[in-house]
Amino acid sequence: MSMLEEEISTTLYFDRTFDCNAAKISPGEYYFTKQDMLIVTVLGSCVSACIRDSISGIGGMNHFMLPDGGNADKDSPVSESMRYGTYAMEVLINQLLKNGAKRENLEAKIFGGGNVLRSFTTTNVGDRNADFVRRFLKEERIRVTGEDLNDIYPRKVYFFPKTGKVLVKKLKQLNNYTLVKREEAYASKLKTNDVAGDVELF
Repeated sequence: MSMLEEEISTTLYFDRTFDCNAAKISPGEYYFTKQDMLIVTVLGSCVSACIRDSISGIGGMNHFMLPDGGNADKDSPVSESMRYGTYAMEVLINQLLKNGAKRENLEAKIFGGGNVLRSFTTTNVGDRNADFVRRFLKEERIRVTGEDLNDIYPRKVYFFPKTGKVLVKKLKQLNNYTLVKREEAYASKLKTNDVAGDVELF
């Protein structure tokens, strides 16, 4: 049985618009950096947390979706989907801490969770993703300094970890076919893979 893991993005390029190096992340990926650069992603139903140390500027972004677990009881032991979301968040936070970020300085901005995947038959996965990321950060006492969640539109998110600046563009005119296909393929992969190992915050 294969294990589903968050992977660090290897899609690096020079962004001419912002005149800086950039990393593009896709579903199931994350990226963190100490450099003065840009991290960018496009979100539909998925969510991204942009987390940084507000003093040192070390920061990163993830891009994940909870597996479609239906209407699991929120008071029951951690469901498979919550476990995946927790894992996705902890991988990024642990990388930041290992590379010099201080837990007490962490702040987050959160994005995504749009009602884009109409084929989901259970609770709107975008809403579940948004609720999860808010709850996780509250429980971990990581201050949320900005958010743009839910709605019906995909978003393109540009995050500059060094300064904490985020630019969000709602993609209202975009043909969403490619984005929807990418997220449906990712959601399908989540159903057939286990979460790799347990990760604990330190």
